[in-house]
Amino acid sequence: MPPAIMPPIMPLGSLSRLTLWLLGVFLAWHGTLPAALARPPEDRIAALRQGINVTAWFRYPASRDPAALRSYLGDRAIGDLRQAGFGFVRLAVDPALTEDPAILRELVEAIRRINRARLAVVVSIHPDGWRLETSQIDQNRLLATWKRLATALGPLDPGQVFPEVLNEPVFPRDPAGWHRLQHSLLGVIRPILPTSTIVLTGHDWGSIAGLEALTPEADPNVIYSIHLYDPSELTSLAAYRPGLDRAAVARLPFPVLDPQPCEAASDSAADRQTRDLMRFYCSLRWDEARVGQRIAAAAAWARRHDAALLAGEFGATVALNPAARLRWLRAAREGFEANGIGWALWGYDDVMGLAIARPPGPSPVLNADVLHALGLRGMEPRRVTQGFPRNVPP
Repeated sequence: MPPAIMPPIMPLGSLSRLTLWLLGVFLAWHGTLPAALARPPEDRIAALRQGINVTAWFRYPASRDPAALRSYLGDRAIGDLRQAGFGFVRLAVDPALTEDPAILRELVEAIRRINRARLAVVVSIHPDGWRLETSQIDQNRLLATWKRLATALGPLDPGQVFPEVLNEPVFPRDPAGWHRLQHSLLGVIRPILPTSTIVLTGHDWGSIAGLEALTPEADPNVIYSIHLYDPSELTSLAAYRPGLDRAAVARLPFPVLDPQPCEAASDSAADRQTRDLMRFYCSLRWDEARVGQRIAAAAAWARRHDAALLAGEFGATVALNPAARLRWLRAAREGFEANGIGWALWGYDDVMGLAIARPPGPSPVLNADVLHALGLRGMEPRRVTQGFPRNVPP
């Protein structure tokens, strides 16, 4: 037999970025990934530095009529977000809505409109009432959702649109169960969107503990998401526990530099269970350093696995006293940035964030104090207000 004729070896520098990433994905799935291709391109990571969640446009919409969905958020309001300093929108999507072709078209057009305002979009799936831990039917429904949605996202710019497999998977004490489902979801999305940067997460509501229990995927072109609301006694006024005196809990301080003044605030509580919860919070002495330690734990996981991170949600209710709320928001934001983690406030149209009324209207005011806590430049004086937004009751 004549000797095989070997083709000339093409230097990596002559390959296009698209070719490199296709090569990287192929090698990742075959277990031979070079270290240089272990993370998404830096411009993808940079696109997800400072973001805002839009929570109710395609999740719990007041109307499923395509015309109503189209008018939920106008181009001027979208442009205001860019002008305020945000770089991307995390768009919450009820997967059931995507089963309607007309609504799916509206979703894609909404993404295009956001992109035209020079804002990237994370498309995040938020099912309502699905039992993904125990129901094979619901798991299959989620897989079918992503086959349909990934196909619809195919014509869009992969540098500006980021599919997120699932918001806050629970899977209590079952990280392996979530890993299996997430791997299957990635297997559905990746062949359809071969160059997209896909957002993955851990179980336990996408928490830092869930991230720490997660086995990373071999796919190089992924970013891992975490959510931060610690301590929830402060940020949500312990919303997980019914029957508390929320007005008293809202007086909790942050940071807690001295437990005694903090405990004194609990004396005003109307009942013992509220007083006990407030004193418990005071005893933990949450401050900027402790928030930073939680974030640093996620960053340590990322360094071990050479992974990129995104804080897809963080926020604190407008019912919390403004001093504590703004100090916590700033502490979280600074903690993310100190560790090279992009972030997205929850949310634009939610009380944990900017608290814009639903629907937002043509050009709603943005809270200047919150923007300042987020380190954003804000907007011209006529378009912002101090303290609570004017169109949201305190």
